Amino acid sequence: MRPADFVDSYFEAWNHRDARAVADHLARDGIYCDVPEHSRHSHDELVAYLREFFSEIRQQYRLVGDVLASECSIAFQYEILQAAGDADPGCRETLRGAEFITLHHDAALTIVDYYDVPGTASPMSAKFDARRWRRRKYAKSGLGDEQLAEYRARLDQIMQADQLFLRPDITMPRLAEAVGCSVNHLSQVINAGVGTGFFDYLNRLRVAHAMELLGSAEGRGMPVLNVAFAVGFNSNSAFYAAFKKCVGQTPAQYRKARCAKKVPGLPG
Repeated sequence: MRPADFVDSYFEAWNHRDARAVADHLARDGIYCDVPEHSRHSHDELVAYLREFFSEIRQQYRLVGDVLASECSIAFQYEILQAAGDADPGCRETLRGAEFITLHHDAALTIVDYYDVPGTASPMSAKFDARRWRRRKYAKSGLGDEQLAEYRARLDQIMQADQLFLRPDITMPRLAEAVGCSVNHLSQVINAGVGTGFFDYLNRLRVAHAMELLGSAEGRGMPVLNVAFAVGFNSNSAFYAAFKKCVGQTPAQYRKARCAKKVPGLPG
């Protein structure tokens, strides 16, 4: 498929508010990355997320300028136009965004989405303060502070008792089902209540569990790859990256320090 045809099809799916058609532009193991929200979605997670989004938000998307393409990547800029008749005057701004897509054959391995966040001085950068956007995004969700606190408590209880974060196949829809709420409400609980994205939330829990395992008698002789799989990671590289981000050391360095009784705590 020509890059221009891919982009035309992608915009058509967004403008028809067809969640599955948007997500079907991803490869089987593709990931959609929302930079301002610090969130990542697999195909099924993106379908569930966009169904909620399209039920609340009516926008049109328009290509700005040319589509830039190489052998395995596409980049373009777009405008977000608020649909006519929107009841919220504060949401009628024309915003801009940019997407960077890596391809495998006719499908996207990654879609990285940057867009303007109202009230910020640096549009389309990875350094967004997304708090104001989150408040606007969730304004129509119907989830009050009391219900959010209840879902948060239920999420914490489930994670402590069932340790669902250890499952490598855990997704936002599956976790939302366990909590007993919608995907959009779970996203709000994690983003607004916990203050991070879904994948970062899972990784912090997994890394904390890995720290306990690496410091235990059982884990001291366990290969690091086995520890990675035991706490829910699918690859050694993903485990190392998440561990170093949270702890500031590699797993091997942490275990050595732990054995020497010089153990840094997990940053709060």
